Amino acid sequence: MKLNKKFVIALVGMAVLASSFVGVTQMQASPTPIVAAAAANTKKVEYKKPKYIFTFIGDGMSYVQLNAAQVYKGATEKGGINLGKLAVSSFPVVGSATTQDSTSFCPDSASTATAISSGVKTHSGVIGYNADKETKPESITEKLKEDGYKIGIVSSVSIDHATPAAFYAHEVSRSNMYNIAIQLAESDFDYFAGGSLAQPNGKNKDQQSAFEIIEENGYTIADTNEEIAALNNDSGKVYAISPKLQDSNAMSYALDSEKGDLELKDFVKKGIEVLDNEDGFFMMVEGGKIDWAGHANDARSNIGDVIALDEAIQVAIDFANKHPEETLILVTGDHETGGMSIGYSTTGYNTTFDMLENQTMSYVEFDKLIADYKATTDVASAKLEDLLPTIKENFGLMTSKDKDASKNPEFVLTDYEYSKLEKAFEETMKASADRSKDQEAGILYGGYEPLSVTLTHLLNNKAGIGWTSYSHTGVPVPVYAMGQGQELFSGAYDNTDIFNKLVTICGLE
Repeated sequence: MKLNKKFVIALVGMAVLASSFVGVTQMQASPTPIVAAAAANTKKVEYKKPKYIFTFIGDGMSYVQLNAAQVYKGATEKGGINLGKLAVSSFPVVGSATTQDSTSFCPDSASTATAISSGVKTHSGVIGYNADKETKPESITEKLKEDGYKIGIVSSVSIDHATPAAFYAHEVSRSNMYNIAIQLAESDFDYFAGGSLAQPNGKNKDQQSAFEIIEENGYTIADTNEEIAALNNDSGKVYAISPKLQDSNAMSYALDSEKGDLELKDFVKKGIEVLDNEDGFFMMVEGGKIDWAGHANDARSNIGDVIALDEAIQVAIDFANKHPEETLILVTGDHETGGMSIGYSTTGYNTTFDMLENQTMSYVEFDKLIADYKATTDVASAKLEDLLPTIKENFGLMTSKDKDASKNPEFVLTDYEYSKLEKAFEETMKASADRSKDQEAGILYGGYEPLSVTLTHLLNNKAGIGWTSYSHTGVPVPVYAMGQGQELFSGAYDNTDIFNKLVTICGLE
């Protein structure tokens, strides 16, 4: 049979194509020479188990919050375009962790802290349970306690709040804070410190005092400077409560602290002293009010508490320098809060973070000044002009009519900005039930005191800081590592892998 020449050529072409396809498929199915060689040389790494482990969590803290603190310190300490130094900047290993939970890409602190403490994804609002809300994973703290470590939990917010709770409790709802406090009492962990309890007598204030139950379970409660100073590694199980509390029984914002007030770094120092023993310890330290300031879009308070957490990290670094072969320090965030940005539409490519120095108090404390004004002023005769001296004193902002306007043009309110302030003042002077509930009010005030949040927005925007939300966002968070096993924390991974990596390093099951 005589074959058509074109037909033969076509058959040959198809054969070549098929051969090429098979070759490509085989190449895709087989590892590259580099990957194959790496796989061949892979062997199980044996890590030296760290005796001392610190895990610092900046609640609501991602890359931008840390960078904002660097920019602020650089602008206020040196001037010009310089980044200020943070202790965490010296860490040799940096990784990146995703934060979504089983229900949202914008998760909450309960689920993300559970991911870090227990290595599982769960629902927003759930503490120490798997996504089925029935089975309980064993947390890193429970595993290490069984392994002989002493355990410390420190937080700048109430100790029954979501993040600290995820390291000692299992509760299907983070709002069940009384149940969480009872689990604190029953945990047998060695050191709790920082904020007080948000619901010591339950939601309806009809339960036995959780403080009494904590003491009945063998804990010493210390809540004065003198009592806390006297604690040491012979004190047994202790709960050290900051003598000065602010909103919701949390520690004060760093911005509102006064000389002599105990700070987060002091509770870390005391924790090292209390937990010191031959078998080692694990300490989780949370900067919780970074998150709260992010929710309120208060950049100055946010930055102040990032710096306070960083000072606490320096305490751990100083300790590690004395025990370099035995210590591991981790620093991360559970999620980002507020959608904070460095750069704002009206400032173009400029930032002037040194302007933030003119804010003298947090939004929480300014709310109190507003409350005092409302309590002593007839609403019908109230006017924004009455508060302009107070606003200038605590935020630096002023009108063009102010005697210092020509000397401080960057702080002068434009007509647009002043109109926003007037509208916020009108809303602030209303009873809460009578305030606007429309979409615009939600965007402008986010449920916060209208005048306070407008003032922080105006100052932040002038400094070159923007916000996209009053809630959490879904961006990844950094993971810094220093010490034994640090190399395991480089790269990109999920927040549950922080737990998994700790389990590997510590040789746990």
